[in-house]
Amino acid sequence: MASSSAQPIPDSVDTVLDLLSAHDYVADRALSTCVFLALRLGRPLFLEGEAGVGKTEIAKVLARALGRPLERLQCYEGLDLASAAYEWNYARQMIEIRLAEAAGAADRERLGRDIFTDAFLIRRPLLRAVEGVDGQVPVLLVDELDRADEPFEAFLLEVLSDFTITIPELGVRGGGAAPIVVVTSNRTREIHDALKRRCLYHWVDYPDAARERAILQAKAPGVGERLAAQVVAFVQGLRDQDLFKLPGVAETLDWANALMQLDVVELDPAVIDDTLGVLLKYQDDILRMRGSEAARILSQVKAELGHGTAA
Repeated sequence: MASSSAQPIPDSVDTVLDLLSAHDYVADRALSTCVFLALRLGRPLFLEGEAGVGKTEIAKVLARALGRPLERLQCYEGLDLASAAYEWNYARQMIEIRLAEAAGAADRERLGRDIFTDAFLIRRPLLRAVEGVDGQVPVLLVDELDRADEPFEAFLLEVLSDFTITIPELGVRGGGAAPIVVVTSNRTREIHDALKRRCLYHWVDYPDAARERAILQAKAPGVGERLAAQVVAFVQGLRDQDLFKLPGVAETLDWANALMQLDVVELDPAVIDDTLGVLLKYQDDILRMRGSEAARILSQVKAELGHGTAA
């Protein structure tokens, strides 16, 4: 939940690094620089990368760290204006019309004006973002834009150009202080260049082993040092394989927490085979890795870490 007062925009890249770290987000300097510039220049931040690498978490952390409300728009095929920006409360409008008719109201033109007011307006994330939330400028997360249709992408570009939304019955809304905008994409399709040009772009890659261990330490501090090293090294090894879907950081954290629940203190081939479904989400990938292939990667991991050989 956002705090009652917004915090100032960070004044340096190092401040951004410290801010993210204080909220358990371990970022590299390139990402922190892009975040800093987006905040200082007032530009939307466009983050692209594989699922599970921490794109969405950036927006959540910024909202917490800066004391801003978070408005999240989860994109999907068929997303339209009514779901993204606003719609009229037709049920309430019909009730108002019936009540007016029962009371003998004859001025239909006045009734038409009365039912198209703020009292009957349902605000969705985009409208709340450009208007502000309880007097605060929010963080707007447009999540997985690549899942939405191209016509919605064009509408979003218009909104991001001046941070206003025109409601025919009420006029232009927004246009004040611009929200902090984070747009994410898993790159299941290409986003139009016009929208990318409006944003600062950063590709969020899988972390190297050192940074992934730091993430694991921050997010799952109860995992023992030996197990954490093996978990990270094994996941890094999986990412070198030709799999349909490589495990992201989210899967690393899920696996570490699952192993803790099983009271595992050190990886062995049996426990890996039993828990591969936490890491891999496609049966073909699981069948390919289970057994001798997982044991081979584990043996290599233990040799590199000096933890002995697999049992």
